[in-house]
Amino acid sequence: MSEKHYRQIRTARANDVLGTIRRTLSYIMKDYKGLFIMALFCVIVSSLTGVISSYFFTPLINNYILPNVGISDPDLSGFIRMLIIMGIVYMSGVTASYTYKRLISIISTGMLNNLRKDLFAVMQKLPVQFFDTHTHGEMMIFYTNDIDTMRPMVAETMPQLATALVTLTGCFTMMAISNFRLMLVVLLMFVLMIMITFFLAKNSRRYFGELQRQVSDINGYVEEMFSGQKVIKVFNHEEESRSYFRVLAQKLYANSVRTNGFASILMPVNANISYISYAIVAVIGAKMYIDHAISLGVLTSFLLYVRQFAGPVSNLSQQFNGFMMALAGAERVFALMDTDPEVDEGKITLVNMKEENGALAETAEKTHLWAWKKPLGNNKYEYIELKGDVRLNDVTFAYNEKKTVLKDVSLYAKPGQKIAFVGSTGAGKTTITNLINRFYDVKEGTITYDGIDIRDIAKDDLRRSIGMVLQDTNLFTGTVMDNIRYGRLDATDEECIAAAKRCNAHSFITRLPKGYQTELTANGANLSQGQRQLLNIARCAVADPPVMILDEATSSIDTHTEKLIEKGMDELMKGRTTFVIAHRLSTVRNSNAIIVLEHGQIIERGDHDDLLRQKGRYYQLYTGKAELD
Repeated sequence: MSEKHYRQIRTARANDVLGTIRRTLSYIMKDYKGLFIMALFCVIVSSLTGVISSYFFTPLINNYILPNVGISDPDLSGFIRMLIIMGIVYMSGVTASYTYKRLISIISTGMLNNLRKDLFAVMQKLPVQFFDTHTHGEMMIFYTNDIDTMRPMVAETMPQLATALVTLTGCFTMMAISNFRLMLVVLLMFVLMIMITFFLAKNSRRYFGELQRQVSDINGYVEEMFSGQKVIKVFNHEEESRSYFRVLAQKLYANSVRTNGFASILMPVNANISYISYAIVAVIGAKMYIDHAISLGVLTSFLLYVRQFAGPVSNLSQQFNGFMMALAGAERVFALMDTDPEVDEGKITLVNMKEENGALAETAEKTHLWAWKKPLGNNKYEYIELKGDVRLNDVTFAYNEKKTVLKDVSLYAKPGQKIAFVGSTGAGKTTITNLINRFYDVKEGTITYDGIDIRDIAKDDLRRSIGMVLQDTNLFTGTVMDNIRYGRLDATDEECIAAAKRCNAHSFITRLPKGYQTELTANGANLSQGQRQLLNIARCAVADPPVMILDEATSSIDTHTEKLIEKGMDELMKGRTTFVIAHRLSTVRNSNAIIVLEHGQIIERGDHDDLLRQKGRYYQLYTGKAELD
C-alpha cells in the first residue's frame, strides 16, 4: 500500500467515523454477537441502577427523614425498608458492572485476535510488489501498535458510550420530571460541552493519523537498524544511525505533544463546565427551595443527577485520546485490508498423471508426471503434458514508469535445458525469473509455459511447478527437518533425508547436536552461510519441481562448499528445465545456453564455447579482461 494509496483511502474516510466504528462492530457481531448483547444488557442495567438510586433520595428525605426530625421515638421501619431496596439496587448495579467488564474483556481480546488472523490472511494474498516497497517494521506495526490501539475503543470507549447514552437519557428524563426549569440550565451546559467536543475532535483527528504513520516510520527504521547491526559497526555508522533516529524521534515527540496536548484540553474544559453547571443549579435550586418552589428531597436528587450527568461526560473525555488513536489505527488496518489482492485470473491447474491402459489419466497420487489441466467448458478438460518448455516473446517490462528494465526480450528454454543468465547488476536477470514466477506480470509481450500463456495458469499451480533457490537464505524457527520439509509439507522424513543427501547437506546435518532434529532460530544463526544455503537447496530438492530457478544460489557459498554441492546440483537439475543466474562464470560453463544481458537487452547468446569464439562481452568477462559491475 503506497503512501498515495493510503492518503486516497484516508481522504475518502475523513468524515466516516461511524463507518469505521460500524466495521469494528461487525468484527464483534460476527463471532461474539451473543456475548455482546449480554454485555450491552448489563451496561444498561448498571447505568439504570445508578439513575434509579439517585431518585430514591427524594422519598427518602421527604417521606422518611424530614417527618421524623425532632421526634423522640420515630418509626424507622419505612426508612430501613427504603435502605434495603437501595442496597438491592446498588448490588444489582455492581453485579451488572462486573459482568459486562468480564464479557467485554473476552470480546475485545477475541475480536483483536480475529482481526490479526484476517489481516495476516489478507497479507498472504498481496502481490510481491507490496512487500518489496514496505519494510518489516512497517508491517509489524499493523499487528502490534495499530491493532492494539483498538482495544481501548472496544473495551472502554464503547461501554462508556453506551453507559453515557443510558445515563444521560435517564438523568434528563428524571430531571425533567423533577423540575423542568432546572433541567433547561443543565441542557444549555450540555449543548456547550457537545460543541466543544466536536470542535476539538475535528481539529485533532488528523493529527492522530499522522502520529500513527510516524510510529510506523520509526519502527521500520529500528527494525532495519537491528537487522543491519554488523554492517553499521563495520562501517562505523553508529553516530549517523543515532542522528537519524533522533530526527525521527524528535518528529514523533513534537507531533505527540501537539496531538495529545490538543486532545487533552477536552477533559479539563468539560470538567469545569460540569462544575459550573453544578454551582449554578445549586444556587438556583437553593433560591427555589427558600421560595418553597421545590422540596429539599427533589433538590438533593436533582443535584445528584447533575453530578451523575457529569460523570459519563468526564469519562468519555478521558477516553478521547485513546478513541482518536484507535480510530487512526483502525483506519490504517482497514485501509490495508482493503488493498487490492494479487490478481489471478488463471484457470489452468497442475495435476499429477499416471499411465493407465496406455494413456495418461489424472490421479491424486504423486507420480512425478505432471500435466496442465485446461478447462474447455461443459465439465470437459484438456490435459497438456508438463515438459518444461518456457519461452519469452518480445517481453518489455518496467517496475515503474521511469525506467524500463527489459526491452523486447525473447528467449526460450527447451525441456531439460539449463539456461544461464550473465550480466551486470541491474541488467534484468532476476526480473526475468520474477516474471516467470508471476511475481510481476509482463507489460508487453508474452511468456509461455508448454505453449500456454502463464497468465492463464493459476498462480499457485504455476509456482508449484517451479522450484526457486535464492541468494538470500530464509530459514524458519523449527527443526532442520521442518525447514527441509517446508518445500513439500507431505514429504516423509526419508524423502527429506534423501533430498539432503542429493545436495550433499546430509553430512553436516548429522554432525549437528541433534542432527535433523536440531532447532533453528533467528534465521539459522547457529549455522554458517553455506550451511544455510545447503538447507535452502535441500528444501527445493524435496519439492521435486519440473522447473528450477537458481538465483545466484552459490554466491554465498565458499569454493570448497560449492564444489561439494556441484555434483548434487547437477543430479538435481538432470531432466529439468533450469534457469541459473550466477556471477561466478565457472558455474555456468556446462549450460546449454548462456544469455548475456546488459541494460535490459540480450547482447549475446550461445553455449560456453560459442561465446568464447565470438570474443564479445562473455569472452571479456571469462578471460578477466572485463568485470561485472
